[in-house]
Amino acid sequence: MEEKTLTYFESSGGFLGARSGEEEYTRVRAVRLFPFSDPDKYISIRVGSEAGEELAVIRDLTELAPEQRELIEHDLELNYFMPVINKIISIKDEYGYAYFHVMTDKGEVKFTINMGGTNVSKLSETRLLITDINENRFEIRDVRELTPAEQRKLDLFL
Repeated sequence: MEEKTLTYFESSGGFLGARSGEEEYTRVRAVRLFPFSDPDKYISIRVGSEAGEELAVIRDLTELAPEQRELIEHDLELNYFMPVINKIISIKDEYGYAYFHVMTDKGEVKFTINMGGTNVSKLSETRLLITDINENRFEIRDVRELTPAEQRKLDLFL
C-alpha cells in the first residue's frame, strides 16, 4: 500500500474527515491497532467503518500537529468509550447473570453480564476488562486499588 499523507478535518456532519491531495473523504474512522498495549501508536485511518479500506497508519499520535491530533483523539474517544470502574457498590448473581452496580469515572452505572461467557478478561495481573450483555466495555485499571470487600465481590470472576 502506498503511504498517503492525510490532513484531517471535521466534516459538516460532525464526523472525522480526511484529505489527500485532491481526494476528500468526508467520513473516516480512527482504529487503534494495539488498543490496550499502545493506545497512542499505530492508529489506522479507514474509510467509513472499522472494516473499511485503510488509507493510512499514524505511527505515533505525538508526531501530529496539535489540532490534527485533537481531531483524531476525539474520534478515538467516541469509538473507544470505556468507563473506568473506581468503586464496586454491589454484584448480584442470579439465574446465570451477574448484575453490577458500580461507580465509574463517568458516573454511577448498573450493567449485566452473562456468567457463562468470557465477559471478564484479565489484561494483566491487575487490569480487567468487563464486557456487558450489550457489548459495552468497562475497565478496572488496578484491582489492588479497590477495597478488600470490593475485591472479594470480584473473586467469582477471577
